[in-house]
Amino acid sequence: MRPFVDDQGREWDVVVGRESWGSLYALFVPKGETDRGVRQALLEALSLDEGSRVVNEMGEAELGELFRGSEPKSQG
Repeated sequence: MRPFVDDQGREWDVVVGRESWGSLYALFVPKGETDRGVRQALLEALSLDEGSRVVNEMGEAELGELFRGSEPKSQG
């Protein structure tokens, strides 16, 4: 897990998750506020370990770009 603050000053935790078909995503989980949903961005990684390494090695600018390209995660 890695903390992240977006351009509006909102805090998120970034974790790596796998969808049922095997794709890996960076999941942006809101801290504190319950009115924001989880956001997700596809990662180019082959395993959870590699995905975690990729996210942890990103600079703040790279993580910001990933967040800006993220989409709301469906709740279904």
